[in-house]
Amino acid sequence: MPTKQISLPQGVSASNASMGSMFFIGAMFVFATQDGISKYLALTYSVFFIVMIRYWAFGVFVLALSARRPGGIRAVARSAALPVQIFRGVLLVIQICCIVWSFRHIGLINTHSVFASYPLMVTALSVPLLGEKVGLRRWLAICVGFGGVLIILQPGSSVFSPSSLYPLGFAVMFALYNIATRYVARVDRPETSFFWTGISGAVTITLIGPFYWDPMQTSFDWMWMGILSITGTLGHYLMIRALDLTEASRVQPFVFLQTAFASGIGIIIFAEELRSTTILGTSIVVASGLFTLWREQLNARKAAKSRMED
Repeated sequence: MPTKQISLPQGVSASNASMGSMFFIGAMFVFATQDGISKYLALTYSVFFIVMIRYWAFGVFVLALSARRPGGIRAVARSAALPVQIFRGVLLVIQICCIVWSFRHIGLINTHSVFASYPLMVTALSVPLLGEKVGLRRWLAICVGFGGVLIILQPGSSVFSPSSLYPLGFAVMFALYNIATRYVARVDRPETSFFWTGISGAVTITLIGPFYWDPMQTSFDWMWMGILSITGTLGHYLMIRALDLTEASRVQPFVFLQTAFASGIGIIIFAEELRSTTILGTSIVVASGLFTLWREQLNARKAAKSRMED
């Protein structure tokens, strides 16, 4: 049967797109591994202390990467929306602290299964906050997706716990971070946004973390802290390489793989329970999220084609 030939954007070859996808999938696996290590360390040490060490490594990586850009750190740091850049960096580090706490108390599976709804929240919030238009089909997908969240949470049942609502709040925080990122992308370069993500986050957590300094009890734990710092840097490096090789819209659907990888770590390493309702609900959430991403890409291609014809 003949296959339909897919046209790639100018400058993006088929081999580059495939390699970019592999880098992005690798980044999702590394981030899931980072979540597992964070949970292990958070069972013993302060969340603020863990995130601070992680962000120090991230900050060094950001500075080193920015210094190599044309014009150096000063040129990269120059922003037309500096307050929003700082806000999104602060919001992200707070969200990371919250979600690491959730890994410890709620588990990787239960956290990620609900957190996977954040792309739906991004789509919904883009209407009032960015003035974007969302069609009926995507609104229906959002409603179906949140129906999947209700299946996961099972409010009113004996397995429901108020603490299970926390990941939903953390998903809202991450959705707001993504909305802010979309906003600054209109006026700033990606490397500027990346710079302020790392630096404002590192400064914020450094104002808090020292008060929760928790000396490592064993060299084994220091080893895992070192690996955690490396995985943070490696994950961002793989993502940067992916976006250098292909468009963000092509790899965006792979973000849901982090949920699958983290759930596998939760089952294998931490013996977490995977309920049938969690599988069903998460499947609905992911399917709804993939549909909204597909519709966004389709509408973007139509808009681009219309502009070319004009």
